[in-house]
Amino acid sequence: MTSFLRFAPSPTGKLHLGNARVALVNWLFARKTGGKFLLRYDDTDKARSTQAFMDGIPIDLRWLGLDWDKEAKQSERSASYDAAAEVLRQKGFLYPCYETAEELDLKRKLARAAGRPPIYDRAAMKLSTDERKATEASGRKPHWRFRLPDETFAWTDMVHGTLQFTKGSASDPILVREDGTYPYMLPSVVDDAEFGITHIIRGDDHIANGAIQIAVMQALGATLPQFAHLPLLADAGGEKLSKRVGSLSLELLRAEGIEPLAIDILLSRLGTSRSPEGNVTLSDLKNEFDITAFGLSMPRLDDAQLRRLSAEIIHGLSYQEAKKRLSDLSFTEDFWLAVRSNLHTIEETRLWYKVCYEQIDAPNVGADIHPDFVKKAAELLPAEPWNNDTWKTWTGAVASATGAKGKALFRPLRLALTGHEHGPELATLLPLIGRERTLARLSNL
Repeated sequence: MTSFLRFAPSPTGKLHLGNARVALVNWLFARKTGGKFLLRYDDTDKARSTQAFMDGIPIDLRWLGLDWDKEAKQSERSASYDAAAEVLRQKGFLYPCYETAEELDLKRKLARAAGRPPIYDRAAMKLSTDERKATEASGRKPHWRFRLPDETFAWTDMVHGTLQFTKGSASDPILVREDGTYPYMLPSVVDDAEFGITHIIRGDDHIANGAIQIAVMQALGATLPQFAHLPLLADAGGEKLSKRVGSLSLELLRAEGIEPLAIDILLSRLGTSRSPEGNVTLSDLKNEFDITAFGLSMPRLDDAQLRRLSAEIIHGLSYQEAKKRLSDLSFTEDFWLAVRSNLHTIEETRLWYKVCYEQIDAPNVGADIHPDFVKKAAELLPAEPWNNDTWKTWTGAVASATGAKGKALFRPLRLALTGHEHGPELATLLPLIGRERTLARLSNL
């Protein structure tokens, strides 16, 4: 049987690292097993869904390198949900309830005060036909709850092993609202069944949902998928992810120059024994993927680690790849090899391109640099052609002539040539800057 997995985002916000992990792991499983991948928009929340959020989802996924075989929107599938709800009514699994939100909240408070779990008491099932008619005649419309099994049942999770639903551990869920619209549960079950989803991989905060979905699927006579619930991510300190890290949107990370492959590597290996390394490809991640490699402990996502991994990927980019990504710049392989190990993002290349080939602003070197030092450095500049030994030859001559050494020798020269306190080795930058620009910059000190 061909595997069929899905990513089902709700277009009520921007995709973030938590969403990305779910999408990526499902995609890797599908591609590793030669299966298919569905992008399904869970867009039934009309009040919070927006077209802008909808449009951003495929942009973010493609940026991560993910593709899909089929696309669907729940907002276009209400007929299937109506039909499924009617089947459940006819089979006696759905029953009408008339309590208001305020009445239900009071019931929960009373249950807690009495030391009982706030589980719905199924009071609506005790209403007679005449009582229901009278209630509806008064203007109340029913919402419809699904009657959960009255016995305990178990299933096997690919990460957690055996999981169990205990009788009376959850309220009968509302599958149909008073206005006839559907919360998350029924559309998700119907879509998974009708599209033939074989595996559902998501966070372990959905384990309780999994039990309910299994019960609803069985009531509909649908084939059950296999489930895998991954532990949620923690921050670097071991706490539940804060909004600053966990809700960091892919759009923002992209704007900051984070490499998408860094996100793929980090998210696919967190929680496994494999350490994140920048020398692998998305194809490598697919080939190595094993859902059973994920442990049960909460993995830690370190924002700093993501940025280090992103920089590591940049440092390993070939000249050909760099040229392709910076096609508007004309630079040599010597330039790329000189600067890449100092880059945090690919866009920082432009800074060092300006340093090597264009005019830079005069740096503020401070009053501790004597004009005579600068004048002598200019006088001692060797004639061209220059190579990687020129810097050593020149600074040696300047040191002998001025007595300067260490910071007093190298800081003013680096500032004059680059405008920055730190950066790539000047031995490799100097031949790229050239004698004419070097003289001009020394004169600006």
